Amino acid sequence: MRETVTKGLALLLGGLILYTSATGPFESLIQRSIFLALVILLGLAVYPLGQGKRWRPLGIAIDAVLAAGVVYACSYVALNYEQILVELPWATPRDMLLTGVLLVAILELSRRAIGVIFPLLVLVGLAYAWFGAAIPGPLGHRGFDLYYMTETIYLGDLGVWGMLVGVAATTIAAFVLFGCLLLHTGGGNTFMDLALRISGRSPGGAAKVATVASGLFGMVSGSAVANVATTGNFTIPMMKRLNYPRPFAAGVEAVASTGGQIAPPILGAAAFIMAEILGESYLRIALAALLPAILFYLGVFVTIHLVAKRRQLQVVPDDELPSWSDVIRPERIIPILAALGGLFYGVLSGRSIQMSAFYGILMTVLTFVPFALMAKMPLRDILGKLVAGLVDAGKGMVIIGVLLAGAQILVAMIGMTGIGVTLASLIVTVGGESLFLVAFIVGGVCLILGMGIPTTAAYVLVASVLAPALTTIGVEPLIAHLFVFYFATLSVITPPVCIAVFVASGIADTNWLPAAVESVRLAAAIYVIPFLLLIYPALAGFGSALEIVLASCQGVVFVMAFAALMSRVAMTGKRVVDVVGLIAVIGLALTPGWLTTLAALALIIGLFIRRRLLLRDEQEPVVGDHPSLQAKETQL
Repeated sequence: MRETVTKGLALLLGGLILYTSATGPFESLIQRSIFLALVILLGLAVYPLGQGKRWRPLGIAIDAVLAAGVVYACSYVALNYEQILVELPWATPRDMLLTGVLLVAILELSRRAIGVIFPLLVLVGLAYAWFGAAIPGPLGHRGFDLYYMTETIYLGDLGVWGMLVGVAATTIAAFVLFGCLLLHTGGGNTFMDLALRISGRSPGGAAKVATVASGLFGMVSGSAVANVATTGNFTIPMMKRLNYPRPFAAGVEAVASTGGQIAPPILGAAAFIMAEILGESYLRIALAALLPAILFYLGVFVTIHLVAKRRQLQVVPDDELPSWSDVIRPERIIPILAALGGLFYGVLSGRSIQMSAFYGILMTVLTFVPFALMAKMPLRDILGKLVAGLVDAGKGMVIIGVLLAGAQILVAMIGMTGIGVTLASLIVTVGGESLFLVAFIVGGVCLILGMGIPTTAAYVLVASVLAPALTTIGVEPLIAHLFVFYFATLSVITPPVCIAVFVASGIADTNWLPAAVESVRLAAAIYVIPFLLLIYPALAGFGSALEIVLASCQGVVFVMAFAALMSRVAMTGKRVVDVVGLIAVIGLALTPGWLTTLAALALIIGLFIRRRLLLRDEQEPVVGDHPSLQAKETQL
């Protein structure tokens, strides 16, 4: 019974997303209230209270009360949207009750889906707004009563019905549907096979397969944790089967899935919210994030390659690799190319983002169905795959929708109390005139605030509170938002609350702490890339073509040197010389200018040539007691 209800609600929500993508959004309060009602109802079905417990009947009763209250609260807004927008009515006890039911449902679903950290943050924000007058010092404020808070949260478009829920109901939902349909119509298997063919036979092939596959999946996914749970169930067992250390296997998957969240086209769904907050075009956001994402994956690939050479990790066996002729068959490649073509046509022709996503959806269906019919797939199976895509899109929007609704409430409280401006002023006061000290403080706070929270909600939180600290001292708003976004995203692999690592280590059947150490080492470059953006704004597209080329060269040299340093491989045969040489390259890469760029490039090339010569010498026939390559590589 529950499965039928869940599938029906998911299909209804997926249908609403498809309709909105094709026709465009209708009246904002109507659309957002219907969307949130379906999200919460589906969430109650997907995450039932007390499932498998003896007190499940009580859970059923509580969920039924919450469902009825949410339907009434959302229906009231949809039916009275004109009065709410035009008259801005005063809150009544009934409105306060409906607001309370809606808040309980959102926070309780957040707790069931991702744990207690996020709902506690929202509760702290609500308490701060209510009891602000009792707080001494600069963090105090005049305080707001429950009536005013109700009017802000429920009876207007700044609270729960605000911009974040609007973006979730339109742009993010359209992209989630696009990704689900693409994966269900064969794109998922093709992505995995492409990853196997591209990197399976190189050193550390299985780890590189995980990086490529998880990156491809992550680009159309809104959650690093969900990405680990899907691709990790294939890539981690493969690495274990080839005798890769289990913590290393878990760390690779966690990092690769996290990288997908900072890569265009959607940046874990944060690109659309960033575009709304900054008033920039989506295309500008995606292009600004392109070079940093390339640098991130370059750093991960080089680190994996060097670690694989040092540890002599196995490649993927030939019998586990699909043939190129099978991977690039027209029925596999053409639907993906057509889908991406429809998407990019919409973006480049100036259509809205949700309409661009609809073009991608339309091309996915129009190319998949003919190929499926030519392959004599039963019509029932064809429809089943399309329906499965709609259902998965509906389910995929539960966590995103609920978290953004909660985040919108928190953002409303931050704006109402002015705490964001206050914290920004305090950070600037502590950091003084030092850009990097302020940035270091902001980055550390972002890691803390983002712990235990999925990418999109984490970005919304830190953007509201911490981005102003950077813009106050003259950082470009887009650079500031990318800076806090990267650090908030990294919180999922940063101890102690590294939820992507927890999931990956569970699949790898290993302790999470060694896996977290491997994750931080593999992703070490991305902890510094946000600071590179402060030094070289051209990495985000600010500047001339020549400045962008210079910044790109500095970035490539930096991540190559950083990867070599973190992987602890032998460059010259003498560890002290290796460390000093690589640190010198990093220092030169962090110093703007053509001369320093050329010097850094020459030095890193020289070090890698010296490493190549060292390995070649060690591979010559052993004479006397000269250590073998394996022994020396293991030692170093």
